[in-house]
Amino acid sequence: MKILALLFFLTAIIYSSVGFGGGSTYTAILVLFDIDYRHIPVISLCCNIIVVTTGSVFYLRQGLLDKKLLGGLITFSIPMAFIGGSMPISEMVFVLILGLALLIASILLFIKPFEDSNVKRSINYWQTGILIGAPVGLLAGITGIGGGIFLAPILHLRALAKTRTIAATACMFILVNSLAGLMGQLVKLGSNLDQSFDMLVSLLALPFAVLIGGLIGNRIALKYFNAMQLRRMTALLVFIVAIRLLVRFINY
Repeated sequence: MKILALLFFLTAIIYSSVGFGGGSTYTAILVLFDIDYRHIPVISLCCNIIVVTTGSVFYLRQGLLDKKLLGGLITFSIPMAFIGGSMPISEMVFVLILGLALLIASILLFIKPFEDSNVKRSINYWQTGILIGAPVGLLAGITGIGGGIFLAPILHLRALAKTRTIAATACMFILVNSLAGLMGQLVKLGSNLDQSFDMLVSLLALPFAVLIGGLIGNRIALKYFNAMQLRRMTALLVFIVAIRLLVRFINY
């Protein structure tokens, strides 16, 4: 338990520093620690919500959020996250989807982001919601993550907003999709819901670990690392975890 809590703590520091919640890595770590895969998304999403809530408050106070961009994205991502969270899948499929998703995310994170001067001024928010928000929301719901780790690199590559605006948008996107995905997961668990909460109680150290880690990441980490270094660190971490999950899938 101490090792698991430490890993969650370190993950929260790294991810919160770049506006993410860490749900993708929480989920992967729990899989690698042989936690019952049916309860993993609930645990991961609860931790995710804790971390991004503080980040969302910070970004809102700073006035960095593009409400139109976020509105277009979450209009389609929220229902898809709920649907994804409520979809019953086997452990093998769960590990495969998570491993492939993290592998793609690591590649996107390694790609150098655009310069703010190249931001496009004309955005079709509804089209962006359908083409980006909906599929990312569905993937987030299935895997039990918030989806920011996929959303942010895509927004960067398409030059849809400035760097800090993307971070704020991704953070809020993670929060609302984590809540929607959690609702879907709870519906899916049904009669097994008590077992999931028992599991969460037994791992009560994890929410406290990510709360402290998230607070540290939001305020301290960026003083010691620049944004690009943190992106590279996150990408490497995600890549290693993805490979381990895919190896696990092959060995099933």
